[in-house]
Amino acid sequence: MFLTITTTGTSERPATDLGFLLHKHPDKAQRFSTSHGTAHLLYPEADAERCTAALLLEVDPVALVRRGRGKGRGGAPDSALAQYVNDRPYAASSLLAVALSTVFSSALRGQCKARPELPERPLPLRIEVPALPARGGAALVERLFAPLGWAVTAEPVPLDERFPQWGDSRYVRLVLEGELRLADALRHLYVLLPVLDDAKHYWVTPDEVDKLLRSGEGWLEHHPEQRLITNRYLARRWSLTRSAMERLELARLAETDDAEVEEIDNAVEEPAAEYAADPAEQEGQPEQPEQGGQPEQVERGERGGVEPEEESAPRPVSLAVRRRAAILEALRGAGASRVLDLGCGQGQLLGELLKDARFTEIVGIDVSIRALNEAARRLRLDRMPERQSARLKLTQGSLAYTDSRLTGYDAAVLSEVIEHVDPSRLPALEYAVFGAARPTAVVVTTPNVEYNVRWESLPAGQVRHPDHRFEWTREEFGHWARGVAERHGYAVEFRPVGPEDPEVGPPTQLALFRQDGGETRTTTTTTNTTTPSKEAAA
Repeated sequence: MFLTITTTGTSERPATDLGFLLHKHPDKAQRFSTSHGTAHLLYPEADAERCTAALLLEVDPVALVRRGRGKGRGGAPDSALAQYVNDRPYAASSLLAVALSTVFSSALRGQCKARPELPERPLPLRIEVPALPARGGAALVERLFAPLGWAVTAEPVPLDERFPQWGDSRYVRLVLEGELRLADALRHLYVLLPVLDDAKHYWVTPDEVDKLLRSGEGWLEHHPEQRLITNRYLARRWSLTRSAMERLELARLAETDDAEVEEIDNAVEEPAAEYAADPAEQEGQPEQPEQGGQPEQVERGERGGVEPEEESAPRPVSLAVRRRAAILEALRGAGASRVLDLGCGQGQLLGELLKDARFTEIVGIDVSIRALNEAARRLRLDRMPERQSARLKLTQGSLAYTDSRLTGYDAAVLSEVIEHVDPSRLPALEYAVFGAARPTAVVVTTPNVEYNVRWESLPAGQVRHPDHRFEWTREEFGHWARGVAERHGYAVEFRPVGPEDPEVGPPTQLALFRQDGGETRTTTTTTNTTTPSKEAAA
């Protein structure tokens, strides 16, 4: 099997610059050992006007069988004859892709020590592959290469020219022409050759995801056939494909927002010990069930027994627990059964929703892969009973963009989400949720910055979490919520969460939006959330 790479040039920019880019001198014929044979590199022509590099891979069939441990193409069991009678020595496949990475490793990385400026220069390139397996035919070859800037010629190879009635084989003669950087061209080939063959000569492991994303950087996240490419490259291993697709979506979102991936995948954690709802309590009380509990204060009797203390004060209920209880109460009051948890984080609210059978469909959305993985781990999704797991879906998505998957739900929850969004991005979030998705009801909670003075352990002027972009007063939150309701046809009702201080209000403020067929109404409801009921904990 072989391929050729050809470029043209002038006396000012000679075509022989290809030798610098490939790190291989045109005057030398070179050999390289690979795990399944020998790769040969030579230059059939090399002058200022035209230069061609030819890579020939001489496959050792015996080594292929031995290293495959008796398995057939793609690592799948096959007949004994197919181990020896196959197209591996003749047609481009993952074997040739591995040879590309072995012989042209520096060129693939876009490095050229002798001429550092060359890798960034687009070249007029012509790449020919005489025999390329194409599961999907010439049409699929066009769909894969054309979006990358190539002019594609894919001529089907007949099964036998003497018998045209037999039709075409699954092989094509491929010619790619275009003006691209050499590193990009090699990366396209490295990924798409095994994709078209739809088989790999080695077992696909998780590190193949890194290889795919590294070679696909800058083009795969926008490719219209992204899912097909990912699925085939990873040998249809569903878990690896899902991981790759999630990381590609993160890369796309980061590029759209002109940000780093780490900024998007920030996985904001809910503190294990949030501020107690009672300002008299110190910061850092552990989260407890809504009913409150008796601390295990014990003393040993004369016989070594353990007896509970006669009287002990209940531990304070954390604000996080009270907030979830208030959200559940609002959802029940709205009659919701199909619920979106937008910005679900590590799944604390999802767990509470699952406990109540009235919530028949629960979808957790978060942009952070790490947060979704942690939510799946905490909820023990892999060990959850089938009937319960059927009610829950975890999905990656950004609230800054409209998403057709979010339409048609009874309610959506934005619990402690808006304060993590830059103020300039709030209008986009508003439209995505209230304008495009338009659930029947929306529950929004956010900290009340006025209440911060009641916590002595919170330094003056500091917000409650380092990732908070802002924290609003009651007036600021009310102004925003009423504006949202008016712009999108909702009625809004405000509720306190936690004990309401007569001077600074509650620690958390909640707004319940409901679709309103008439004029927008604004009401304020005082709800006692100091001691959540057992129903709220269910």
